[in-house]
Amino acid sequence: MGAASVLKPVVLGHKEVPVTKLRTMVLEELERRNYSQATARTYVGAIAGFAAYFHCSPDQLGPEEIRQYQLHLVGRDLDPRSIRLQTSAIRFFYRKVLRRPLFGDDAPLPKVVRRQPPTVLSRDEVARLIDAAPNLRHRTILMTLYSTGVRCSELCHLRPEDIDKERMVIRIRQGKGGKDREVPLCPQLHEQLRAHYRALKRRNGWLFPSLQTRRAAEPITQKAVRHACQQASRRAGITKHVHPHTLRHSFATHLYDDGAELPVIQTLLGHADPRDTMIYVHLSTRRLRAAPNPLETLRASRQSDPEPTV
Repeated sequence: MGAASVLKPVVLGHKEVPVTKLRTMVLEELERRNYSQATARTYVGAIAGFAAYFHCSPDQLGPEEIRQYQLHLVGRDLDPRSIRLQTSAIRFFYRKVLRRPLFGDDAPLPKVVRRQPPTVLSRDEVARLIDAAPNLRHRTILMTLYSTGVRCSELCHLRPEDIDKERMVIRIRQGKGGKDREVPLCPQLHEQLRAHYRALKRRNGWLFPSLQTRRAAEPITQKAVRHACQQASRRAGITKHVHPHTLRHSFATHLYDDGAELPVIQTLLGHADPRDTMIYVHLSTRRLRAAPNPLETLRASRQSDPEPTV
């Protein structure tokens, strides 16, 4: 599924026909460049929001409106990453779709302050989290996130046929960047997934189907997965902020602690850039444990000193 699969009629203000035509043009340019469906949705939504703010077709707007819109986004106290993403979508629209010159200062990308290191759970905390799950569905979600390191969106879109019990792998289709990959399926998770699937009252083609009647044909939402993590975290008495990506970080960090090589972890996580995987070197305690503690070295040095002579 490419960018074109998100094409739907849209109305912005009173410019229904031109905007729909522009939307088609945006999706075609995204499709030509093989952008993922998720990116296409984000870009189309950002451009639509820009147009809706001025109640005008976006091809009638220019650098001054971009400046005003960015100030509006800043005034809403949005995360700089969100503003950066929306600005990138607007840049794409003017440069790639309309083929208009747009200088960097016309739509500057806000500086992003480096984030704090991600939260990582200890193995004991992961075990407590899974044990605290209130039901089979939530327990299976938590075990899948930790055992495979999949992203929240990837878990939501798993299908029963993605479980290859012969080769003991799970196929991740159309992950970030539109790429497919495979992750190992351990026997414990395999049995858990079988128990979960047998217990399903509604099977709609998704491994984790939505439980909402109005979304009967759809998969579980990312919000529901986040709720499963947060509820189990509270029940387990874990004070750290736990969300689905916390289990992904814990999966990768524990793998590195156990001696897995970075290229292997990069492949399992689906990272295109190896620099994204390097963070787990810093989060790991493997090298910290290997390094001699200066206090222990000091004690050893004092114990080896010769006894004073009289």
